[in-house]
Amino acid sequence: MNRLTLFIPLLVCLALGAFLYSSLDSDPQELPSALIGKPFPEFSLPDLNDAERQRNPSDFRGDDGKGRVVLVNVWATWCYACRIEHHFLNILAEQGVAIVGLNYKDDRAMAQDWLTNRGNPYLFSIFDAEGTLGIDLGVYGAPETYLLDAEGVIRHRRVGVVDQRVWDEEFHALYQQLTDDADAR
Repeated sequence: MNRLTLFIPLLVCLALGAFLYSSLDSDPQELPSALIGKPFPEFSLPDLNDAERQRNPSDFRGDDGKGRVVLVNVWATWCYACRIEHHFLNILAEQGVAIVGLNYKDDRAMAQDWLTNRGNPYLFSIFDAEGTLGIDLGVYGAPETYLLDAEGVIRHRRVGVVDQRVWDEEFHALYQQLTDDADAR
């Protein structure tokens, strides 16, 4: 047996180690989305609080029919991280940020109780019991948050908790720019 073949496992391990080491700089929360720059997917799903009312992307527009910048927040009562995030979403809503909830693979009554007990930051919540809209969005789990411009185009996506730091670093400047652009129209 050739002595050089004895070094093949060592070379493979070194190459694998180098690859893994080079990926240490990547942020595990930064998962790419093929939907950035594309319209929010079409859907027709019931409202969490009114099962007879069907929601769709046109509901993201304001009462005046004009487009508005909106956050779409994927949440569920079974999601521990959503408990952490929820208080900050209430703060954003108090500051006038338009937030739509996407209640993902959850129990309707439990979700309604959650909002009653913890406060409701959402303009409305879409009830996605089967996860069909979640599949169209490429949802990995909850929480996830999407920033939509006034035309309903997805401009940013965050997998994981949105807190003050994340808002300041990832959302605030883009949200303000999109809001200013929408107001100028």
